[in-house]
Parts: sequence; C-alpha cells; structure tokens
Amino acid sequence: MSPVWDMTARLAGVDEAGRGPLAGPVVAAAVILPARMLITGLDDSKKLTEQQRQRLSGEICMHAVAYGLGWADAAEIDAVNILGATFLAMRRALLALPVAPLHVRVDGNRAPSLAGLPFVCTLQTLVQGDRKDAAVAAASVLAKTWRDRWMVAADTRYPGYGFAAHKGYGTAQHVQALHALGPCLLHRKSFEPVRSIL
Repeated sequence: MSPVWDMTARLAGVDEAGRGPLAGPVVAAAVILPARMLITGLDDSKKLTEQQRQRLSGEICMHAVAYGLGWADAAEIDAVNILGATFLAMRRALLALPVAPLHVRVDGNRAPSLAGLPFVCTLQTLVQGDRKDAAVAAASVLAKTWRDRWMVAADTRYPGYGFAAHKGYGTAQHVQALHALGPCLLHRKSFEPVRSIL
C-alpha cells in the first residue's frame, strides 16, 4: 500500500485495537501527522509483523505532530457493550491529543459523537481507512502496539492465561485456561465463552 498523505492541516486519524478479545481493554489512538511526510512501510497494523509495528510505532511517535491514546477496560465494555466502549476509547484518545484537530477521520463506517469535546472540528468515517489514509494507518499501529504491550505486562499480573502470547484473543490455549482457572478481572464477562464459564 502507498498511503495517501492528506494535506489538510491538523487532520487526526483514529483507529482502535482489541474489539474481539475475551480479555483486556479496547484501545484507540488518534494521530496527527505532518503534511507531505512519508513513513516507509506504514500500513494497516493487521497486515504488519510485530517487528514492523514496533519499528513504525517509534517513527510515528518521533515524527507525529501529536498523538493520543485512550482505552476502555473490561468493566466498561461489559457496561456499555463493545461498540460503546470503542467510541469511549476514541473520545479519550482525541482528548489526549496535545493539539486540537481541525478534522477527524475514523476508520470504519461509524464514529463516536464529538459533542462535549473541548474543540470544534469536522468528522468523517472511512471504510478500510487503515489501508487508505496514512494518519488512520498510524493510529492503527499505535493502538495495536500499545495494547499488545499492555497485555504482555498483564501476563505477569495474571499468570496462567497466556496473555503475552495471545493478547486476550479466544485461542484454544486461552479457552482451556479459562475453564481451568476461571475468569480474572481482565475478562469481559459479557463475552462468550466467559459468560457461560461464569
């Protein structure tokens, strides 16, 4: 992919990671990139290796005009459902930006409300935005790398589940550990098979 670098000043790309796992937070990132800047190899985070994401994450943080991270934890996901929690994480990522965006572009076909945020900007959704837009792709990479690091750290606090390996996704190893150990505080109790095991 050769991302299109939008020339709009202060355009924030927004994307999330972690909607599907059985455990851990959903994480969103918002990234404002300089105009006419190219980060070689930038793409949808799901199409990149872990090593590529780590390299790109460092470059994004070094060269971005601004970036912000936000997340919603398992309890919030259970309280407002995964879509509501994703939008909450996206709003928090936008609030974490040290520079107010003039335009926000969100990956997908639905976006959070910007009502009540301390800035005024336009809002756009873009299906497969992490493949089409550089700022959204950068947000995809940051959200994924931050969440992966968080889950690796969680593995030491909650041993036995294999969080460092599967990052909370419903692998056979994870489901087996769930049956053996029961859910921990990081598990999404509204998700199957966690709900049935409870």
